[in-house]
Amino acid sequence: MPDAPLAATEPPRDCTLCPRLAAFRETVRSEHPDWWNAPVPAFGDRDAWLAIVGLAPGKQGAHRTGRPFTGDGAGPLLFGTLADHGLTDGVYDARADDGLRLTGAIILNAVKCLPPENKPTPEEVRTCRPFLDAQLAALPNARIVVALGQIAHQSAVKAMGGKLPKCRFGHLAEHRMPDGRILIDSYHCSRYNQNTGRLTPEMFAAVFARANTLREIK
Repeated sequence: MPDAPLAATEPPRDCTLCPRLAAFRETVRSEHPDWWNAPVPAFGDRDAWLAIVGLAPGKQGAHRTGRPFTGDGAGPLLFGTLADHGLTDGVYDARADDGLRLTGAIILNAVKCLPPENKPTPEEVRTCRPFLDAQLAALPNARIVVALGQIAHQSAVKAMGGKLPKCRFGHLAEHRMPDGRILIDSYHCSRYNQNTGRLTPEMFAAVFARANTLREIK
């Protein structure tokens, strides 16, 4: 079972708050009973200075393995970039039991459960936001937050007390939030964005380089 550094803030394994997601989870569970098939817990360092907010578990990734970004096309770029910036211990091998640890960083999701076609509804995002609220509140040292994609950006802004009209999403955009944290936006590291060139490794690395710079000047 994957580690859950923020266990007290996680939804139950058979959460039913979003009926569509719960029904889809049961369908996938019947097809792949050996998968994780449950809300995916946060992964990383509970004393992290950096929190990374993703969208939702991917079917072949976190929904299968139980660890964010593990086992799908987004994982190598994310964990490779984190390694390059000194935020990992161990080697990513696309398995929840590969021994990889995050040091100084933690990964959260805007939506905890697998959505059909990787597209949660606005209501599902709203319903899941209290878990993100609670997890960010449980991370007092995480003064810098990176949002991967627009939905993660919107949830993070609201969780930190901001207003969306004043915080427009854009790659490498920065927003100082009412709670004092700094939010940095990034295009999502999905395989689709990588394949289309919307997000290059250099663009992604620039996000974490900026986060490191902000940490040093705070």
